[in-house]
This record gives sequence, C-alpha cells and structure tokens, in this order.
Amino acid sequence: MLLGGSKIGICRFSPELLLIIEAEKHHAMNRAIPSAVAIGFLMISTPASAQQVRSANVPAAVKAALQHKYPSASDVTWEKEKGNYEANWGGTSKEDSSVLFTPAGAFVEQVVAIPLAQLPAGITDYVHSHYPGSKITEAGKVTDADGRTRYEAEVKGKDMLFDEKGNFIPE
Repeated sequence: MLLGGSKIGICRFSPELLLIIEAEKHHAMNRAIPSAVAIGFLMISTPASAQQVRSANVPAAVKAALQHKYPSASDVTWEKEKGNYEANWGGTSKEDSSVLFTPAGAFVEQVVAIPLAQLPAGITDYVHSHYPGSKITEAGKVTDADGRTRYEAEVKGKDMLFDEKGNFIPE
C-alpha cells in the first residue's frame, strides 16, 4: 500500500500477543518510575561535596604533579571537589595529608591534619559561641599556592575555614 509516496507494511498481531505487549509496557513503566524517583531523591539528598574518583580517572598531569611534589605519598585515594582533584593519604584515617590540584596539575592547596590543641584560640571561641554544645571533630592546617596559611575545623560534619588569627572566613 502507498501512502504519501511511502510504502507502509501492515502486520497483524494476534489479540493474545497484543495483550502480552501491553502487559510488558505496563510492567516496564512500573519498574522505571520508582527507579527514576529513587535516582532523583539520591541526587537531591546527596550533598554536592567531594566525590570519590578512581585513580584510573585522574588526569595524568594531576598524578605527575602529586608524584613530583609529594614523592613519598602512598595508598592515595582521590576525590573530585569543585572541578579539582584531591589526593588523600597518610595516618589512620588515610586522610592526614591532602592536596588539591587543578585538572591541568597546578597546585591549589595542601591540608595537613593537626591536633585540635594547635588551632588558634579564636576558632574554639567561635565554635562555642555559634554552635553551643558542639565539638570540633577534626582540624587541619591549610597552605595555599601563595603560601597563605588558614585553618579548617570540622563541626557537625561541615568544614569551616579560619584565618591565622582564628577569624571565621565565610565561603
């Protein structure tokens, strides 16, 4: 049969086959909708923080920069944070040292875990006044590419940044 210059083939399906096809379409939709809802929920509820990255997916320039600047780094784990690559290694947490590089391998900053007692006094004062009853669970000394020193303090699972005098630096 010709319709508008095109050939159209006509197939006839048995009523039983049509019922099976409709049942399969319905079953597939019932599986797809809950899956899509679950994926959407995960995307909304997952914080947009660092994501784990397999070593094979880290650019060669980043790995070379790490090896050059920190040749003794071993058992490195990788994360992607705000478009940059973070290498973590050392200590019992495997994150006592961390360093951030751009995708091209340029050094951004280094964070070294420190005892809480080494934080400037202003940091603990800030945490006690702004987060009563909360404790600092981790601390780190941050040194950026310009040599500037800052401090990180983790409170309630969130990293907060402070200057050398202990003044809070809003992000």
